[in-house]
Amino acid sequence: MTEYPAEYYEFFIKFNEGDYYTCHDLLEDMWMTDKRNYFLKGLLQMSVAIYHYSYGNVKGARLMMQAAHDYLQSYRPVHWGMDLEKIYPFIEACLAIFPQNIDRVPYEQVSDLPVLPVLYLYLEDIH
Repeated sequence: MTEYPAEYYEFFIKFNEGDYYTCHDLLEDMWMTDKRNYFLKGLLQMSVAIYHYSYGNVKGARLMMQAAHDYLQSYRPVHWGMDLEKIYPFIEACLAIFPQNIDRVPYEQVSDLPVLPVLYLYLEDIH
């Protein structure tokens, strides 16, 4: 099996725990060492989108999720042990769910926003 940076493994754990803020930090640390790695940037944007949405920044969530969609496109179907064909339905569902006519809601009203689907990430040993 391929070896990846320790932060990448930690990203999977934190993402599946719902700690999207830490996901951002882990991915940013890796991306800063290789800014041409748009795969990492796409995962970073996806994590940031979910984080933004969780505190009511709907516009930021829309923009970041669309960026993730665009950045990850060229890495389909599989990259770094991640089956992107399992990720894209989630990204596209989020883009469809994010309210288009709202930019921001107060934190107290976040629970009134439509609920996003759940995505669990895992590494696959794909040959």
